[in-house]
Amino acid sequence: MKKTMFIILTTLGGIAATGALFLAFAPQFGATAKGQSLERIKNSPQYHNGQFQNTSDTPMMLDASFQEKVSLWSKFITGVEGATPEDKLPMLTHKKEDFAQAPAQGLQVTWFGHSAVLIELNGKRIFADPMLGKRASPVSFIGSKRFSEELPIAIEDLPPLDYVLLSHDHYDHLDHGTIKKLKEKVKHFLVPLGVAAHLIKWGVPEERVTEFDWWEYATIDGFFFAATPARHFSGRTLWDRNATLWCSWVIKNGDQSVYFGGDSGYDEHFKQIGHKYGPFDLTMLECGQYNQAWRYIHMMPEETAQAHLDLKGEVLMPTHWGAFSLALHHWKEPIMRLTKAAAEKNVTLATPIIGQTWKVGQELPQKKWWEPLN
Repeated sequence: MKKTMFIILTTLGGIAATGALFLAFAPQFGATAKGQSLERIKNSPQYHNGQFQNTSDTPMMLDASFQEKVSLWSKFITGVEGATPEDKLPMLTHKKEDFAQAPAQGLQVTWFGHSAVLIELNGKRIFADPMLGKRASPVSFIGSKRFSEELPIAIEDLPPLDYVLLSHDHYDHLDHGTIKKLKEKVKHFLVPLGVAAHLIKWGVPEERVTEFDWWEYATIDGFFFAATPARHFSGRTLWDRNATLWCSWVIKNGDQSVYFGGDSGYDEHFKQIGHKYGPFDLTMLECGQYNQAWRYIHMMPEETAQAHLDLKGEVLMPTHWGAFSLALHHWKEPIMRLTKAAAEKNVTLATPIIGQTWKVGQELPQKKWWEPLN
């Protein structure tokens, strides 16, 4: 009996030690802020009691009984019917030569699924939340798998990028493998406070990363960027919850104005941003991966339509859907609910298929391509 217990305890100890070493040294978990970045974090108005905080009280989950919580997590483990499409999703693909010309004038957008959006604005290319990995996970064998096996274009074939914007450090928005492949193509990274440490650990030169607190802004090469509030959270492990900031982004150049929302629950900040920086030619707002239990950190689709109005937006392109199953709803429920809400609120929707390039001010992509799919 003693020998058996010794073997069990030794095995468990070995597993625990291996796990600790993996967490400590595996690069995909990123790094913690140091030096000047850490000082800026500590001095941020958003930083209290050792963590970044939302403006409004934001519980991760609504009050639920133990049984209700067990039911929720059991559904995550077993899955729900329709969470992943049975049919292959339509996609437009690109070759390296398709981006050989200079970036488009005006405002042109290519959606890569989920929240990854390539923005071409008056001769510059800006990639927002370029998560192009196969799984929203730190490892290749666990976690939500991308619906489509392929991407609209291989990462290696993407053109040079003037700017990459990151909204926060969750795995479905910031992917280690993508950054490793993309970093040499990017002139400059714009990120919320604390996120630079991840990029620097992954080989991005420190001088090519600028961190922003909420409401901080910069004008670079005639382009105005402002980091604006969001109602969410951050973290890449169980031990670094809210150690880095999350944000949304305002981009302006000439008479063009764009809002990229990242992830956010609905709150008053949309009206504040709309009042300060609106109107917007285009808003890109999340509409998926929600649940009533965590509605304060992810909007319901009906709230997405209202947030667009609060921002004083002209055209709304929904994001955070169409690539991963990170919640318990049917994969196309978000866009169906948003389409209905947009019609009721007289909101103009752009609904491109993945990989489709379209231009604001011209004919909008509005085909309901998801309807015939299972």
